[in-house]
Amino acid sequence: MNYLLILNDPPYGTERSYNGLRLANRLAKIEGNAVSVFLMGDAAACAASGQVTPAGYYNIERMLKIFAAQGGKIGVCGTCMDGRGLKAEALAEGAQRSTLDELAAWTQGADRVIVF
Repeated sequence: MNYLLILNDPPYGTERSYNGLRLANRLAKIEGNAVSVFLMGDAAACAASGQVTPAGYYNIERMLKIFAAQGGKIGVCGTCMDGRGLKAEALAEGAQRSTLDELAAWTQGADRVIVF
């Protein structure tokens, strides 16, 4: 199965991106699945490197790294990055600046699209 998860919320303050990444990581563990995550709007900040969170608190950057290590693809909306002053060199490991064209292609190729 080919899954695409589109995240829209910031890394902290709500738990939507956290829950989306929990699902993405779980799906990526299942043999035969291909999973992609596209970060749009405030979710672009999920890909910022250098996130420091209190002990015992989830860390979105760490979750993205785990996802990427499992073969997951991470696209970050370039327009959303620009609007938030996020540079490509400041992205977490495994995350790549992307475009709406790439999101459209990922959407067409997905068996399931899930939006958080």
